[in-house]
Amino acid sequence: MKILVLTGSPRKNGNSNTLADFFIRGAEEAGHEVIRFDAASSDVHPCIACNSCGMNGPCVFHDDFETVREHIISAELVAFATPMYYFGISAQLKAVIDRFYAINGKIHIPKKAVLLMTYANNSHRNEAPILTHYEVLLEYLGWQDAGRVIAPGVWPAGAIDDTPFPGQAYRLGRNV
Repeated sequence: MKILVLTGSPRKNGNSNTLADFFIRGAEEAGHEVIRFDAASSDVHPCIACNSCGMNGPCVFHDDFETVREHIISAELVAFATPMYYFGISAQLKAVIDRFYAINGKIHIPKKAVLLMTYANNSHRNEAPILTHYEVLLEYLGWQDAGRVIAPGVWPAGAIDDTPFPGQAYRLGRNV
């Protein structure tokens, strides 16, 4: 299976990147082809709603989103890895998702998706905005949820290391 992993953490060694690393290791060990796109270290211009793409054509911006465009259409599974920032996904990952607009017609095909999410506190209520966004996005695109690893209580980089969450991400990668 071809998998595209989209990460949104600006912390290179951050907790959601750790989940992505473990997910990728599991997926590759299971024989899947994995492409990783780190939104925070890439140049992705926000969508400006100019509609030049017509929801299914070339974007006016020629930036690193071209890598996503190249791989997402053929990907059978898309993994979203993000920390929670002010009760939402990171701005870096959101910019990538917003640019899906330019390929909207090409990605409304059956795919699977996973969510790898970290956040600092332990209030499950705080997960709701990201979970709702993820669920509505998948419903709109016609994609199927293939699993989630939600890691509360991890704030400083490395806080996730001695938790069960990296193992969960690894097993999810092996079993998708």
